[in-house]
Amino acid sequence: MKSMTIGTPWQIFGILVSVITVSALLIWVERRLIGIWQDRLGPNRVGPWGLFQVAADMIKIFFKEDWIPPFADKPIFLIAPAIIMMTMLLGFVIVPFAPGVGIIDFNFGLLYFLALSSLSVYSVVLAGYASHNKYALLGSLRAAAQSISYEVFMGLSAMGVVMLAGSFNLREIVEAQRDGWFFLPQFAGLLAFTVAMVAESHRGPFDLPEAEHEIIAGFHTEYSGMKFGMFFVGEYLGVTLNSALIVTLFFGGWLGPAFLPPLFWFMLKCAVFIVFFILIRSALPRPRYDQLMNFGWKRMLPLTLLNIVVTGGLGLWMGG
Repeated sequence: MKSMTIGTPWQIFGILVSVITVSALLIWVERRLIGIWQDRLGPNRVGPWGLFQVAADMIKIFFKEDWIPPFADKPIFLIAPAIIMMTMLLGFVIVPFAPGVGIIDFNFGLLYFLALSSLSVYSVVLAGYASHNKYALLGSLRAAAQSISYEVFMGLSAMGVVMLAGSFNLREIVEAQRDGWFFLPQFAGLLAFTVAMVAESHRGPFDLPEAEHEIIAGFHTEYSGMKFGMFFVGEYLGVTLNSALIVTLFFGGWLGPAFLPPLFWFMLKCAVFIVFFILIRSALPRPRYDQLMNFGWKRMLPLTLLNIVVTGGLGLWMGG
């Protein structure tokens, strides 16, 4: 059994600073891309091409009144936004960015990620409960049911990759794709995993816990200032982490032609999927909540179970 390895302090610091910076910059990237796709200007006033819009937003968040409703459960209200930031940042510790580049490498990295995705649900549930607001409570209930449901399909959809690689270690999964990326033999798993990732991160079109036309802003209705900013940045951290996991499991991680460094290929693949997440938000309409849940249990669950059965059967047949 492979022992646990831990990156250097400089690697840990560099990775965490990089992912936070990228996630903050995605606020501008998303606005700019959606503006282009929807034939609008997007941010273009603050700095060249609106690049300083992120800095303006951060300054506004830092200096905006950080108000706590008098009817809120104050300790829980304060800790809820910190949970999502911590769980998303802790998720990056197992991502293999390149050979020798990462924070922690251990045998059950994929299981660790699935456990963290479950813990992130506590953030929105506690936020809705502590707010003592009916809209926030409805949003947190939606988020809890949606996350718990799609976690089932997310875990099952990744099992085909585990069966092909023979390991839960993410670096070993990447190395197992040297002869061919897993997105071809595991296309059904990729489809289910991607849909589950969108639902888990509450991104459009599955942003029903924050549906403004029904429940104002959902679980963060009563939040303002830096606490709202933590929810906001946590969402983009989730998009970045989800893209990194899809690339690692299905698209060969850092693997690519040797004329460019492995870290470049990993970053390029992640950027493609980040743009994809932004595109589906701007292009697809939001479904009803019952349609979302029915799609999960009646479409995604049979698809993931069938994928496991077919993968296992083919593995036994080819191995025998």
